[in-house]
Amino acid sequence: MNATLAMVTIGVVPVSEVLPLLTEHISEDRITHISLLASRSREEVMAEYGMAPGDDPLYVLLSDDALAEVSHQKIERALQATIEVLDNQGFDVIMLMSTLNFSHLIARNAILLEPVRIIPPLIASIVNGQQVGIILPIPEHLKLQERKWAKLEKPPVYALANPFYGPEDEWLRAGQSLIEQGAEVLLLDCLGFHQRHRDLLQKHLEIPVLLTNVLVSRLAAELLV
Repeated sequence: MNATLAMVTIGVVPVSEVLPLLTEHISEDRITHISLLASRSREEVMAEYGMAPGDDPLYVLLSDDALAEVSHQKIERALQATIEVLDNQGFDVIMLMSTLNFSHLIARNAILLEPVRIIPPLIASIVNGQQVGIILPIPEHLKLQERKWAKLEKPPVYALANPFYGPEDEWLRAGQSLIEQGAEVLLLDCLGFHQRHRDLLQKHLEIPVLLTNVLVSRLAAELLV
């Protein structure tokens, strides 16, 4: 099968570590990566996607390695426009590399994979009632979690650790604090977390650690067989 995949990111998201999960089933030359903002300056981003009255904030990492507060509504419109272009170009699978919630994204022909639609019910089925501890990168994401994880039998507990800037002991402290709150399974719910973060936590804390980008990438890989 000569399937094609488009990975869509918003800001700066390292995708190199998920490629091996995908290239088991599809050659790298059939994978296209598109980022809305990664190649643009902060001034350009804020001029086009800055907050307007009544907009909801969305926090993204830009090419200057700093977070920017941009308009959720403007980003969602830009994502939909990008998806429509890719859909018309004939991609078989379009994978949104973001764990944030968007309500109105559709593809008419391609399979559209959105982590926020896939991961919560998948995690609920995996943990089977166990207490989940979720590590997030920034405090601004905490207020978005309640509705996202409503399918879990027990409300999750949370800790913060930054995958881009945080040292190893910060990740370990976050994991340990979740265990002290009763967590039996950890979830690294940011696409900036990768295998090395999971391996470190699993080695030192000795409880299962799930990784959002691995789960989504493995599902995408199955669709490309």
